[in-house]
Amino acid sequence: MSGWSLGSVAERRARLARRHLLAAQARAGTAAEVAAALVALHGTDPASVYLAAWARSADGHRAIGHAALERALYEDGELVRMLGMRRTMFVVPAALAPVIQASCTDQIAERMRRGLIRDLAAAGVGPDTAHWLDEVGEATVKALTARGTATGAELARDEPRLRTQLVYAEGKNYGGSASITSRVLMLLSAERRIARGRPRGGWTSSQYEWAPADPWPAASAADARAELARRWLLAFGPAPVSDLQWWTGWTAGQARAALGQIATTAVDLDGAPGVVLAGDEDPEPVTEPWAALLPALDPTPMGWRDRGWFLGGHAPALFDRSGNIGPTAWWDGRVAGGWAQRPDGKIVFRLLEDAGAAAAQAIAAEAESLEDWLGPTRVTPRFRTPLERDLSA
Repeated sequence: MSGWSLGSVAERRARLARRHLLAAQARAGTAAEVAAALVALHGTDPASVYLAAWARSADGHRAIGHAALERALYEDGELVRMLGMRRTMFVVPAALAPVIQASCTDQIAERMRRGLIRDLAAAGVGPDTAHWLDEVGEATVKALTARGTATGAELARDEPRLRTQLVYAEGKNYGGSASITSRVLMLLSAERRIARGRPRGGWTSSQYEWAPADPWPAASAADARAELARRWLLAFGPAPVSDLQWWTGWTAGQARAALGQIATTAVDLDGAPGVVLAGDEDPEPVTEPWAALLPALDPTPMGWRDRGWFLGGHAPALFDRSGNIGPTAWWDGRVAGGWAQRPDGKIVFRLLEDAGAAAAQAIAAEAESLEDWLGPTRVTPRFRTPLERDLSA
Protein backbone atom coordinates (compact mmCIF):
# COMPACT_ATOMS: atom_id res chain seq x y z
CA MET A 1 0.00 0.00 0.00
CA SER A 2 1.64 3.19 -1.17
CA GLY A 3 2.50 5.54 1.69
CA TRP A 4 1.15 3.13 4.30
CA SER A 5 2.62 3.28 7.80
CA LEU A 6 1.77 0.93 10.67
CA GLY A 7 1.96 3.70 13.25
CA SER A 8 0.09 6.33 11.24
CA VAL A 9 -3.12 7.90 12.49
CA ALA A 10 -4.97 6.47 9.48
CA GLU A 11 -3.88 2.91 10.30
CA ARG A 12 -4.67 3.27 13.99
CA ARG A 13 -8.16 4.54 13.13
CA ALA A 14 -8.66 1.65 10.69
CA ARG A 15 -7.76 -0.81 13.46
CA LEU A 16 -10.05 0.94 15.91
CA ALA A 17 -12.95 0.64 13.46
CA ARG A 18 -12.67 -3.14 13.12
CA ARG A 19 -11.13 -4.31 16.37
CA HIS A 20 -13.46 -2.21 18.51
CA LEU A 21 -16.44 -3.45 16.48
CA LEU A 22 -17.57 0.03 15.47
CA ALA A 23 -17.62 -0.14 11.69
CA ALA A 24 -20.93 -1.52 10.37
CA GLN A 25 -19.32 -4.65 8.91
CA ALA A 26 -17.45 -5.42 12.15
CA ARG A 27 -20.28 -5.28 14.69
CA ALA A 28 -21.05 -8.13 17.07
CA GLY A 29 -23.93 -10.46 17.78
CA THR A 30 -23.36 -11.04 21.51
CA ALA A 31 -22.23 -9.09 24.55
CA ALA A 32 -19.49 -11.67 25.15
CA GLU A 33 -18.02 -10.88 21.72
CA VAL A 34 -17.94 -7.18 22.59
CA ALA A 35 -16.21 -7.73 25.94
CA ALA A 36 -13.65 -10.09 24.42
CA ALA A 37 -12.81 -7.68 21.59
CA LEU A 38 -12.24 -4.79 24.02
CA VAL A 39 -10.62 -6.91 26.77
CA ALA A 40 -13.05 -5.41 29.32
CA LEU A 41 -16.05 -3.07 29.52
CA HIS A 42 -16.00 -0.25 32.05
CA GLY A 43 -18.56 -1.04 34.74
CA THR A 44 -18.30 1.89 37.15
CA ASP A 45 -21.45 3.34 35.60
CA PRO A 46 -23.81 0.35 35.14
CA ALA A 47 -25.57 1.81 32.10
CA SER A 48 -22.26 2.20 30.25
CA VAL A 49 -21.89 -1.58 29.94
CA TYR A 50 -25.22 -1.87 28.16
CA LEU A 51 -24.69 1.20 25.99
CA ALA A 52 -21.19 0.08 24.99
CA ALA A 53 -22.62 -3.25 23.85
CA TRP A 54 -25.50 -1.54 22.03
CA ALA A 55 -23.11 0.71 20.11
CA ARG A 56 -21.29 -2.35 18.75
CA SER A 57 -24.33 -4.49 18.15
CA ALA A 58 -25.27 -5.76 14.72
CA ASP A 59 -28.34 -4.20 13.20
CA GLY A 60 -31.66 -5.65 13.81
CA HIS A 61 -32.03 -2.86 15.89
CA ARG A 62 -30.16 -3.93 17.92
CA ALA A 63 -29.10 -7.53 18.38
CA ILE A 64 -27.72 -7.11 21.94
CA GLY A 65 -30.60 -6.12 24.21
CA HIS A 66 -30.82 -5.65 27.96
CA ALA A 67 -32.05 -9.20 28.56
CA ALA A 68 -29.24 -10.76 26.53
CA LEU A 69 -26.57 -8.93 28.49
CA GLU A 70 -28.20 -9.82 31.81
CA ARG A 71 -28.25 -13.49 30.80
CA ALA A 72 -24.55 -13.33 29.97
CA LEU A 73 -23.81 -11.73 33.35
CA TYR A 74 -26.17 -13.46 35.75
CA GLU A 75 -27.32 -16.74 34.19
CA ASP A 76 -24.87 -18.11 31.61
CA GLY A 77 -21.74 -16.89 33.40
CA GLU A 78 -20.13 -15.69 30.17
CA LEU A 79 -19.32 -12.30 31.72
CA VAL A 80 -18.10 -11.34 35.20
CA ARG A 81 -18.26 -8.01 36.99
CA MET A 82 -15.07 -7.45 38.96
CA LEU A 83 -12.63 -4.87 40.26
CA GLY A 84 -9.67 -4.72 37.90
CA MET A 85 -7.27 -2.38 36.18
CA ARG A 86 -6.63 0.92 37.99
CA ARG A 87 -8.97 -0.22 40.81
CA THR A 88 -11.87 0.25 38.40
CA MET A 89 -15.00 -1.88 38.07
CA PHE A 90 -15.14 -3.84 34.79
CA VAL A 91 -17.29 -6.44 33.08
CA VAL A 92 -14.92 -9.03 31.61
CA PRO A 93 -15.10 -12.38 29.79
CA ALA A 94 -15.25 -15.16 32.37
CA ALA A 95 -12.22 -16.90 30.85
CA LEU A 96 -10.14 -13.73 31.30
CA ALA A 97 -11.21 -13.04 34.89
CA PRO A 98 -8.46 -15.19 36.53
CA VAL A 99 -5.87 -13.34 34.41
CA ILE A 100 -7.11 -9.95 35.58
CA GLN A 101 -7.31 -11.22 39.15
CA ALA A 102 -3.66 -12.32 39.16
CA SER A 103 -2.29 -9.43 37.09
CA CYS A 104 -4.15 -6.56 38.76
CA THR A 105 -6.76 -7.36 41.39
CA ASP A 106 -4.63 -9.34 43.85
CA GLN A 107 -2.27 -6.40 44.18
CA ILE A 108 -5.21 -4.00 44.55
CA ALA A 109 -6.73 -6.19 47.25
CA GLU A 110 -3.49 -6.14 49.23
CA ARG A 111 -3.44 -2.33 49.16
CA MET A 112 -7.13 -2.15 50.10
CA ARG A 113 -6.58 -4.44 53.09
CA ARG A 114 -3.56 -2.46 54.31
CA GLY A 115 -5.47 0.82 53.99
CA LEU A 116 -8.51 -0.44 55.85
CA ILE A 117 -6.38 -1.92 58.65
CA ARG A 118 -4.55 1.41 58.97
CA ASP A 119 -7.80 3.38 59.20
CA LEU A 120 -9.33 0.94 61.68
CA ALA A 121 -6.23 1.07 63.85
CA ALA A 122 -6.28 4.88 63.82
CA ALA A 123 -9.91 4.72 64.99
CA GLY A 124 -8.91 2.46 67.88
CA VAL A 125 -10.83 -0.62 66.74
CA GLY A 126 -9.49 -3.54 68.80
CA PRO A 127 -5.97 -4.37 70.02
CA ASP A 128 -5.22 -6.48 66.89
CA THR A 129 -6.86 -4.71 63.98
CA ALA A 130 -5.79 -7.20 61.32
CA HIS A 131 -7.26 -10.10 63.32
CA TRP A 132 -10.44 -8.10 63.96
CA LEU A 133 -10.85 -7.46 60.22
CA ASP A 134 -10.26 -11.15 59.47
CA GLU A 135 -13.01 -12.08 61.91
CA VAL A 136 -15.45 -9.57 60.37
CA GLY A 137 -14.65 -10.87 56.90
CA GLU A 138 -15.20 -14.50 57.90
CA ALA A 139 -18.47 -13.66 59.62
CA THR A 140 -19.66 -11.69 56.61
CA VAL A 141 -18.93 -14.53 54.18
CA LYS A 142 -20.66 -16.97 56.52
CA ALA A 143 -23.74 -14.75 56.73
CA LEU A 144 -23.82 -14.33 52.95
CA THR A 145 -23.49 -18.07 52.40
CA ALA A 146 -26.44 -18.65 54.71
CA ARG A 147 -28.58 -16.15 52.83
CA GLY A 148 -27.45 -17.08 49.32
CA THR A 149 -27.65 -13.47 48.14
CA ALA A 150 -27.86 -10.25 50.14
CA THR A 151 -27.41 -6.51 50.01
CA GLY A 152 -24.83 -4.69 52.08
CA ALA A 153 -27.56 -3.44 54.42
CA GLU A 154 -28.82 -6.99 55.00
CA LEU A 155 -25.31 -8.25 55.76
CA ALA A 156 -24.74 -5.37 58.18
CA ARG A 157 -27.78 -6.52 60.13
CA ASP A 158 -26.34 -10.04 60.28
CA GLU A 159 -22.83 -8.87 61.17
CA PRO A 160 -23.15 -5.66 63.28
CA ARG A 161 -19.41 -4.94 63.13
CA LEU A 162 -19.93 -3.94 59.49
CA ARG A 163 -21.68 -0.85 60.88
CA THR A 164 -18.43 0.34 62.51
CA GLN A 165 -18.02 4.02 61.71
CA LEU A 166 -14.87 5.73 60.41
CA VAL A 167 -14.45 9.49 60.16
CA TYR A 168 -13.20 10.87 56.86
CA ALA A 169 -11.81 14.35 56.10
CA GLU A 170 -12.26 15.42 59.71
CA GLY A 171 -12.69 19.17 60.01
CA LYS A 172 -13.56 19.62 56.33
CA ASN A 173 -16.99 20.80 55.20
CA TYR A 174 -17.25 17.72 52.98
CA GLY A 175 -16.12 15.33 55.72
CA GLY A 176 -18.14 13.04 57.93
CA SER A 177 -18.48 9.49 59.16
CA ALA A 178 -19.42 6.36 57.24
CA SER A 179 -19.71 2.67 58.03
CA ILE A 180 -17.09 0.22 56.82
CA THR A 181 -19.71 -1.96 55.09
CA SER A 182 -18.85 -0.97 51.54
CA ARG A 183 -15.11 -1.12 52.12
CA VAL A 184 -15.27 -4.60 53.63
CA LEU A 185 -17.51 -5.92 50.85
CA MET A 186 -15.30 -4.41 48.14
CA LEU A 187 -12.25 -5.95 49.82
CA LEU A 188 -13.88 -9.38 50.00
CA SER A 189 -14.86 -9.15 46.35
CA ALA A 190 -11.33 -8.08 45.37
CA GLU A 191 -10.08 -11.15 47.23
CA ARG A 192 -12.62 -13.23 45.25
CA ARG A 193 -14.46 -14.38 48.35
CA ILE A 194 -17.75 -12.79 47.29
CA ALA A 195 -19.04 -11.42 43.98
CA ARG A 196 -21.54 -8.87 42.79
CA GLY A 197 -24.87 -10.29 41.73
CA ARG A 198 -27.92 -8.77 40.08
CA PRO A 199 -28.78 -5.12 40.65
CA ARG A 200 -31.76 -4.27 42.80
CA GLY A 201 -33.97 -2.45 40.33
CA GLY A 202 -33.50 -1.88 36.61
CA TRP A 203 -30.37 -2.28 34.50
CA THR A 204 -29.21 1.26 35.28
CA SER A 205 -29.25 0.64 39.05
CA SER A 206 -26.09 0.84 41.16
CA GLN A 207 -27.57 -1.13 44.06
CA TYR A 208 -26.27 -4.71 43.77
CA GLU A 209 -26.80 -7.89 45.66
CA TRP A 210 -23.78 -9.93 46.72
CA ALA A 211 -23.27 -13.67 46.43
CA PRO A 212 -20.60 -16.15 47.59
CA ALA A 213 -17.85 -16.73 45.03
CA ASP A 214 -15.68 -19.71 44.19
CA PRO A 215 -11.98 -18.85 43.87
CA TRP A 216 -10.46 -18.86 40.42
CA PRO A 217 -7.48 -21.08 39.60
CA ALA A 218 -4.26 -19.61 40.95
CA ALA A 219 -2.07 -18.00 38.31
CA SER A 220 1.40 -16.50 38.24
CA ALA A 221 1.21 -12.70 38.44
CA ALA A 222 4.04 -12.31 35.93
CA ASP A 223 2.46 -14.70 33.43
CA ALA A 224 -0.94 -13.07 33.90
CA ARG A 225 0.50 -9.61 33.25
CA ALA A 226 2.11 -10.91 30.04
CA GLU A 227 -1.22 -12.35 28.87
CA LEU A 228 -3.11 -9.15 29.70
CA ALA A 229 -0.49 -7.09 27.85
CA ARG A 230 -0.90 -9.35 24.83
CA ARG A 231 -4.68 -8.99 24.88
CA TRP A 232 -4.42 -5.22 25.25
CA LEU A 233 -1.98 -4.86 22.35
CA LEU A 234 -4.21 -6.95 20.13
CA ALA A 235 -7.12 -4.59 20.81
CA PHE A 236 -5.35 -1.26 21.30
CA GLY A 237 -1.98 -1.58 19.56
CA PRO A 238 0.11 -0.16 18.16
CA ALA A 239 0.48 2.15 21.14
CA PRO A 240 3.04 3.66 23.51
CA VAL A 241 4.17 1.50 26.42
CA SER A 242 3.06 4.32 28.72
CA ASP A 243 -0.53 3.77 27.56
CA LEU A 244 -0.37 0.12 28.63
CA GLN A 245 1.07 1.13 31.99
CA TRP A 246 -1.69 3.71 32.50
CA TRP A 247 -4.52 1.40 31.40
CA THR A 248 -3.46 -1.45 33.68
CA GLY A 249 -2.34 0.64 36.64
CA TRP A 250 0.98 -1.23 36.73
CA THR A 251 4.36 0.25 37.56
CA ALA A 252 6.68 1.04 34.68
CA GLY A 253 8.78 -1.98 35.66
CA GLN A 254 5.78 -4.30 35.61
CA ALA A 255 4.72 -3.04 32.17
CA ARG A 256 8.24 -3.50 30.76
CA ALA A 257 8.54 -6.97 32.28
CA ALA A 258 5.17 -8.03 30.85
CA LEU A 259 6.14 -6.88 27.37
CA GLY A 260 9.47 -8.62 27.77
CA GLN A 261 7.65 -11.96 27.99
CA ILE A 262 5.86 -11.54 24.67
CA ALA A 263 7.15 -10.85 21.17
CA THR A 264 6.64 -7.24 20.10
CA THR A 265 7.81 -4.96 17.31
CA ALA A 266 8.83 -1.33 17.73
CA VAL A 267 6.65 1.14 15.87
CA ASP A 268 7.00 4.83 15.03
CA LEU A 269 3.72 6.52 16.06
CA ASP A 270 4.12 9.67 14.02
CA GLY A 271 7.35 10.52 15.82
CA ALA A 272 6.63 8.83 19.17
CA PRO A 273 7.84 5.32 20.11
CA GLY A 274 5.28 2.55 20.33
CA VAL A 275 4.94 -1.23 20.15
CA VAL A 276 2.74 -3.76 18.39
CA LEU A 277 2.47 -7.52 18.72
CA ALA A 278 4.99 -9.30 16.53
CA GLY A 279 3.15 -10.78 13.57
CA ASP A 280 0.41 -8.14 13.78
CA GLU A 281 2.06 -5.65 11.46
CA ASP A 282 -0.14 -6.08 8.37
CA PRO A 283 -2.45 -3.21 7.39
CA GLU A 284 -6.06 -3.36 8.53
CA PRO A 285 -8.58 -3.36 5.67
CA VAL A 286 -10.24 0.04 5.36
CA THR A 287 -13.95 0.16 6.19
CA GLU A 288 -16.74 2.36 4.95
CA PRO A 289 -17.15 5.58 6.98
CA TRP A 290 -19.01 4.87 10.21
CA ALA A 291 -20.82 6.73 12.96
CA ALA A 292 -21.19 5.75 16.61
CA LEU A 293 -22.56 7.12 19.85
CA LEU A 294 -20.40 5.81 22.69
CA PRO A 295 -21.40 6.14 26.35
CA ALA A 296 -19.59 7.78 29.21
CA LEU A 297 -16.53 5.74 30.23
CA ASP A 298 -16.66 3.69 27.05
CA PRO A 299 -13.67 1.32 26.80
CA THR A 300 -12.54 2.73 23.45
CA PRO A 301 -11.65 6.30 24.49
CA MET A 302 -10.65 5.03 27.96
CA GLY A 303 -8.23 2.52 26.42
CA TRP A 304 -5.42 5.01 25.83
CA ARG A 305 -3.93 7.83 27.84
CA ASP A 306 -2.56 9.54 24.71
CA ARG A 307 -5.79 10.30 22.82
CA GLY A 308 -4.77 13.14 20.52
CA TRP A 309 -4.93 10.99 17.38
CA PHE A 310 -8.69 10.50 17.72
CA LEU A 311 -9.78 13.19 20.19
CA GLY A 312 -8.19 16.33 18.78
CA GLY A 313 -8.80 19.39 20.95
CA HIS A 314 -12.20 18.34 22.28
CA ALA A 315 -11.14 17.14 25.75
CA PRO A 316 -12.32 20.23 27.73
CA ALA A 317 -15.93 19.70 26.59
CA LEU A 318 -15.97 15.92 26.92
CA PHE A 319 -14.02 15.09 30.12
CA ASP A 320 -14.64 15.93 33.76
CA ARG A 321 -11.88 17.21 36.03
CA SER A 322 -10.92 13.69 37.13
CA GLY A 323 -10.28 12.44 33.59
CA ASN A 324 -13.59 10.63 33.06
CA ILE A 325 -14.95 10.90 29.54
CA GLY A 326 -18.62 11.62 28.89
CA PRO A 327 -20.81 10.46 25.98
CA THR A 328 -19.09 10.94 22.62
CA ALA A 329 -20.19 11.09 18.98
CA TRP A 330 -17.76 9.49 16.53
CA TRP A 331 -17.27 9.76 12.81
CA ASP A 332 -14.93 7.45 10.94
CA GLY A 333 -12.36 6.90 13.67
CA ARG A 334 -12.35 10.20 15.49
CA VAL A 335 -14.42 12.01 18.10
CA ALA A 336 -16.52 14.64 16.35
CA GLY A 337 -18.74 15.72 19.24
CA GLY A 338 -20.87 14.55 22.12
CA TRP A 339 -24.42 13.55 22.98
CA ALA A 340 -26.86 13.43 25.88
CA GLN A 341 -30.36 12.34 26.79
CA ARG A 342 -32.83 15.04 27.78
CA PRO A 343 -35.44 14.51 30.52
CA ASP A 344 -38.11 13.81 27.88
CA GLY A 345 -35.96 10.97 26.47
CA LYS A 346 -34.77 12.81 23.39
CA ILE A 347 -31.21 11.97 22.32
CA VAL A 348 -29.44 15.11 21.19
CA PHE A 349 -25.89 15.65 19.95
CA ARG A 350 -23.54 18.47 19.05
CA LEU A 351 -20.65 18.32 16.62
CA LEU A 352 -17.54 20.13 17.83
CA GLU A 353 -16.00 20.26 14.37
CA ASP A 354 -17.20 20.44 10.78
CA ALA A 355 -17.31 16.75 9.94
CA GLY A 356 -19.51 17.22 6.87
CA ALA A 357 -23.12 16.54 5.99
CA ALA A 358 -22.70 12.77 5.74
CA ALA A 359 -21.36 12.65 9.31
CA ALA A 360 -24.20 14.74 10.70
CA GLN A 361 -26.77 12.59 8.93
CA ALA A 362 -25.22 9.30 10.10
CA ILE A 363 -24.87 10.48 13.70
CA ALA A 364 -28.48 11.69 13.66
CA ALA A 365 -29.55 8.21 12.57
CA GLU A 366 -27.61 6.68 15.48
CA ALA A 367 -29.30 9.12 17.87
CA GLU A 368 -32.73 8.11 16.60
CA SER A 369 -31.86 4.42 16.94
CA LEU A 370 -30.56 4.89 20.50
CA GLU A 371 -33.66 6.85 21.48
CA ASP A 372 -35.86 4.00 20.26
CA TRP A 373 -33.71 1.40 22.04
CA LEU A 374 -33.79 3.24 25.37
CA GLY A 375 -37.53 3.84 25.24
CA PRO A 376 -38.74 5.08 28.65
CA THR A 377 -35.35 4.52 30.34
CA ARG A 378 -33.46 7.64 31.37
CA VAL A 379 -29.66 7.50 31.57
CA THR A 380 -27.59 10.14 33.38
CA PRO A 381 -23.83 9.51 33.50
CA ARG A 382 -22.40 9.17 36.98
CA PHE A 383 -19.63 11.61 36.08
CA ARG A 384 -21.12 14.68 34.40
CA THR A 385 -19.10 16.51 31.75
CA PRO A 386 -19.53 20.07 30.40
CA LEU A 387 -21.08 19.21 27.04
CA GLU A 388 -23.34 16.48 28.47
CA ARG A 389 -24.68 18.88 31.11
CA ASP A 390 -25.30 21.55 28.51
CA LEU A 391 -27.06 19.24 26.06
CA SER A 392 -29.23 17.52 28.66
CA ALA A 393 -30.59 20.75 30.16
